Amino acid sequence: MQKFFLYARKSTDIEDKQVLSIEAQITELRAFAKQNNLDVVEEFIEKQSAKIPGRPIFNAMLKNIENGKANGILAWHPDRLARNSVDGGKIIYLIDCGRILNLKFPQFWFEPTPQGKFMLNIAFGQSKYYIDSLSENVRRGLRQKVRRGEYPGPAPVGYINDSRIKQVIVDKKKAKIIRQAFEFYSQGNKRLEDIANFLAQNGILRRSGKIWHKDRVTYLLTNPFYYGHFRYAKEVHEGKHEPIVAKKLFDKVQEVLKRRGRPHHKQKNEPQQFCGLLKCGTCGMMITGEYRVKK
Repeated sequence: MQKFFLYARKSTDIEDKQVLSIEAQITELRAFAKQNNLDVVEEFIEKQSAKIPGRPIFNAMLKNIENGKANGILAWHPDRLARNSVDGGKIIYLIDCGRILNLKFPQFWFEPTPQGKFMLNIAFGQSKYYIDSLSENVRRGLRQKVRRGEYPGPAPVGYINDSRIKQVIVDKKKAKIIRQAFEFYSQGNKRLEDIANFLAQNGILRRSGKIWHKDRVTYLLTNPFYYGHFRYAKEVHEGKHEPIVAKKLFDKVQEVLKRRGRPHHKQKNEPQQFCGLLKCGTCGMMITGEYRVKK
């Protein structure tokens, strides 16, 4: 007797995206199983993209099939099972080994025959082609946004991504603090830790509530976004957003960072204290002061 695992998947774990996808799949698949007298022994629900291998629930389902707990899978469409060549290959391999005797889809025909496996392979290939094309279309859209001067990502501290107008706007409250941080560090007598403390005193902290690390302060002070440009694909582009600091102030901060970040190396023959003033009474050689940490 054939036993089936019901598998339902949506591509994201964000609740407001594809919120009805899992519920709709399960309802349709349960009705399909009842109509076709399929024995569903367990249901597997996953909220993860199938673009790359490594889905834990999907792998657990295949492991149970290898252990003989079921010999069939019920899913809405082949693209719910795999959108990459590795997972698709696992399914076809288990069919070849006789571990999977049947696959059932409400709107896709499959039989464990050479022709059926060929059509399943095409369906998996179409699913991969779709996800690859979608990724390329997204990248093309991002490149077009960059050409228009629009930053294609989450805005840094001091700015807000306005979803209504789909633009980056200035956070007036935090922008003032960021500008002051640039001004303080440009004086040349402030450390990165001092800037982190200043930001913390004004309510700018990490998500965990802790003070910023100096590496993040360095990233903030070197981010061209604050003078009206932004980095994308290792290049700097001119942006349409309103700058928080002037380019002159930004350049002054970069000079301070460069100067304070340069290590100080002692000269090889740096003069020591009392050098040339004392002489050994026995051999006549000059005596030079020496600094020792340990005795």
